[in-house]
Amino acid sequence: MHIEKDRPAVCGHTHPHVHANKKAVANRLARAIGHLEKVKRMVENDEDCAEVLVQLAAVRAAIENTGKVILQEHLQHCIVEAVEDGDEAAILDLCDAIDKFMK
Repeated sequence: MHIEKDRPAVCGHTHPHVHANKKAVANRLARAIGHLEKVKRMVENDEDCAEVLVQLAAVRAAIENTGKVILQEHLQHCIVEAVEDGDEAAILDLCDAIDKFMK
């Protein structure tokens, strides 16, 4: 399989995106949003900075864990199908997404 590094940013893959964990991911995101709203209220109420930092860490962890669930599902389904179909663009898109997620 040849993967071209300098390619257009346009997504060219055509495999279907089926998300079996959509409900679980939506629930995780809702909890992360709730934590973030709590952080906002804490700042507005001049609460202790250390407690704000603890809550921010919880938000970050929730988002990163949600990303892991999405990545695992994407690898197990979308990327497996893309490889079977010879869809090199999907693999490049995944590499780009991982780079952005990991920054």
